[in-house]
Amino acid sequence: MAQDAGWGGGAYGGAPYGGPPGPPGWGGWGGGWVPPKPGVVPLGPMRLGDVMGGAFATVGRYGKQLLGVGAAAYGGALALVLTAAAIAYSAVADHLDRILALGSDEDPRAEDWVPLLIAFSSVALVALIATVISTALMYAAVPAVLQEAVLGRPTTFSAVWRRAWSRMPAVVGTVLLTWLIVLVPILLAWLGFVAIVIAAVSTDGGGQIAVILIGVLGALATAPLATWLWVKFSLAPSVVVFESQGPIGALRRSSRLVRGDWWRIFGITLLAGAVAGFAGYLIQIPFSVLGTFSGMLGTGNLGDDPNPTAVITAVSGYVLAIMVGQLVSQLVVATFPPLVTGLLYVDRRIRTEELGPVLAEAAAVPPQYTQ
Repeated sequence: MAQDAGWGGGAYGGAPYGGPPGPPGWGGWGGGWVPPKPGVVPLGPMRLGDVMGGAFATVGRYGKQLLGVGAAAYGGALALVLTAAAIAYSAVADHLDRILALGSDEDPRAEDWVPLLIAFSSVALVALIATVISTALMYAAVPAVLQEAVLGRPTTFSAVWRRAWSRMPAVVGTVLLTWLIVLVPILLAWLGFVAIVIAAVSTDGGGQIAVILIGVLGALATAPLATWLWVKFSLAPSVVVFESQGPIGALRRSSRLVRGDWWRIFGITLLAGAVAGFAGYLIQIPFSVLGTFSGMLGTGNLGDDPNPTAVITAVSGYVLAIMVGQLVSQLVVATFPPLVTGLLYVDRRIRTEELGPVLAEAAAVPPQYTQ
């Protein structure tokens, strides 16, 4: 329990991550102070190599905790979605059989396709909720691990899970609020574009070309603003966990921390996303090959007129392999970029709030000075 306590305020006489530390200038960077490295990163201003190397080092040293939380979160979400799909299929199997048995010149009846629509929508809603919760858990678990990784202290799966679960609602609120703010300019541009399209429906070809041009220009105009807002609030999930702040306070705090370093944060975050995306793609390849081979074997045993149950059984191996591959890939995609973002949060506080000496004191590292 000691590892959970005080990250939002109170530990070590003021919590190393609980907001701006001490009086200005305390333990400043002048005087030849050498940033120590008790954990995965040096407790001084970080370069690109420090941030990326720290993220990889965290995965290496705390992989069991990170992957354990991720497997529990996404595995539980997958199991929930599969259960919901099985229940939905058992409820509408008869309706599905009747629709699949229709000829090309027959239309499905409402009493058949309406239950299918309801079942599909219900499963999609369950999948959406499960995805949001599992992703929020990972967004909260990564900073919870970094709190100890930066100080070089051990932690456990149960400690990370408790911390992540306690901050999960605030992380959900922060992420949803961020996306709402980012999407506002895009939605406004699209509404204007739709209005122009409606007004130009009866125009000639030149008018339609003008509408397309306006749509392209609108997208080009709103994309930079949306990107700027996304980077501006990118540190908010880390703030929620490190400082135990609410969504609105976290957005304000992220905005202040990003100020003056937008391009650097944008570049490093984009690089982290590219690395995670490429790694996720490589992970999915063997699972896709295995699933394709399994699907070929399953469908080869189907008769000339298979029923839906036989088809679902035949492709179940393919679907299972793809789902497992997606699950493993998602663990990478959901872990590495937040690790980089969390380290950027620590870096910004070290640069702007002299957090390094406070972290060194929390890690019980003696001061070091150059001659």
